[in-house]
Amino acid sequence: ARDGTDFQGWCWPGDSNWLDCFNPNATAWLGEQYALDRYNGSTTSLFVWNDMNEPSVFNGPEITMDKDAVHHGGWEHRQVHNVNGMLYHKATADGLRARETPALRPFVLSRAYFAGSQRYGAIWTGDNTATWEHLRASVPMVLSNNVAGIHFIGADVGGFFGNPDSQLLTRWYQLGIWYPFFRAHAHIDTKRREPWLLGEPYLTHIRTAIRQRYRLLPYLYTLFRETSLTGLPLLRPMWVEFPRETSLFAEDSAFMVGSAIMVAPVTTAEAQSVRVVFPSHEVWYDMHSHAAYSAPLTRQFAVQLADTLVFARGGSIVPTRERRRRSSALMQRDPFTLYVYASRTGSASGQLYVDDGESYDYENGSFIERDLIFANATLESRPSVRTDASGEQSAFAAAMAAVRIERVVVVGLLHTFTTATVVEGGHERSVDVSCGDTECIIRDPAVRITNDWAIRLA
Repeated sequence: ARDGTDFQGWCWPGDSNWLDCFNPNATAWLGEQYALDRYNGSTTSLFVWNDMNEPSVFNGPEITMDKDAVHHGGWEHRQVHNVNGMLYHKATADGLRARETPALRPFVLSRAYFAGSQRYGAIWTGDNTATWEHLRASVPMVLSNNVAGIHFIGADVGGFFGNPDSQLLTRWYQLGIWYPFFRAHAHIDTKRREPWLLGEPYLTHIRTAIRQRYRLLPYLYTLFRETSLTGLPLLRPMWVEFPRETSLFAEDSAFMVGSAIMVAPVTTAEAQSVRVVFPSHEVWYDMHSHAAYSAPLTRQFAVQLADTLVFARGGSIVPTRERRRRSSALMQRDPFTLYVYASRTGSASGQLYVDDGESYDYENGSFIERDLIFANATLESRPSVRTDASGEQSAFAAAMAAVRIERVVVVGLLHTFTTATVVEGGHERSVDVSCGDTECIIRDPAVRITNDWAIRLA
């Protein structure tokens, strides 16, 4: 405090003192408390949630510390308040990294954050309420943070305070699966709201949404890789992808997930329809039905509770994993499916990035990163420019050598095909192709994600 005594206030434990996050000895001490021999009952699969780390002081002015409280170095709290949460977040992440050798990636969720917090873990948008207004507000909040560099962020699905009705909760899950950080969370005094308590049809709709999230984890993980290297938002306001479309500058409901997917969520009660603007002179595909829409186009879509409006941009390739598992860890050796959404010129491109998901070995080249190119009815896989022939990369590739592409779905072709020629490792083989009204499916081409290969439709 200003008089040189320890600051005291009231928070969840009762009468409390606070760590001075500006004192390096204090933050080092905090990190040391996560050591496995100090944190009683902890394991390497126990991770941390930093809450109230603004800091929140229930009986303080504006529910925080006195502005004239003095930190290490002589800084008054009013000068450094916004940095406090980031430093607490950092100390926790450093402590989790130090608890085992070699270090594994920590997961630390924080409510308070500042510029630079993206280096230490996930963020959520705080204590929201179970209302349609807060559902709508979550979109510009998550988009704004993504533009500002805070990418791993989401809102409490269903709202923290209050009790959402079944329709609101269903719609929130259908939107929430697109938050980079996706979770449901509620105040202890709210009613139970696990999806299986809602009954049908709500349970089925929520299950379908969550399965969509799991299917698209390969695409989302590849986006996280891109974001970590370039700083590009993971969730993007429409103007990020279409800066010449001035009519989209104020759009804060529809958004892009990377460059390939557009989402137009339903954010009003009892909605009967949603207006969707398809930008650019490109073709867009409904990701459920594969129906095509040629832009520029504005269209009103009728919606029922089961309906979600998600569109793939022509010219994109989206990797998925289609097998249903109880967790993403169990998907590590599962095969991939590639969805190729042809542009007006019949071409498409995308990427697939894979690493072990846990260690820092990717910094030494232990990853697989493939450029995927579709042109002239041929799909090719090539190593990205960041792939090198290091021993670490070769060892990881050997460990993943059995992982294959089990299906390729090409959407939007003008012609039908009956066979495809697979060229891999200097060998050729033929596989069957089945074509319908909107897509051609190459079943089990069995090419490896670690190899160069080409699949030619004929």
